[in-house]
Amino acid sequence: MDEVMSSSPTAIADGRILDVLERITGTDQVRRNLDVALFDQGLLDSLGMVELILALSEELGVDISPAEIEREQWTTPRRIIAYVEQRSVA
Repeated sequence: MDEVMSSSPTAIADGRILDVLERITGTDQVRRNLDVALFDQGLLDSLGMVELILALSEELGVDISPAEIEREQWTTPRRIIAYVEQRSVA
């Protein structure tokens, strides 16, 4: 029997976050390596970060203000997912 991908709300949200992140960075590397250093690898810069914040706010309905975010909180896809999930529950 084939394994069925989890359709829990968290798994769905993770997928949507990665979809947005992939669209903003222009690479699927963010999906293949959740620990890729986004800024160090040149996949994300300050303008891209603002675009990402706006897109995540629109897509997921999570209120995120660029002024609230420290760059260190968003250095990898894994950290971005954790941050957004934390904001979603708050």
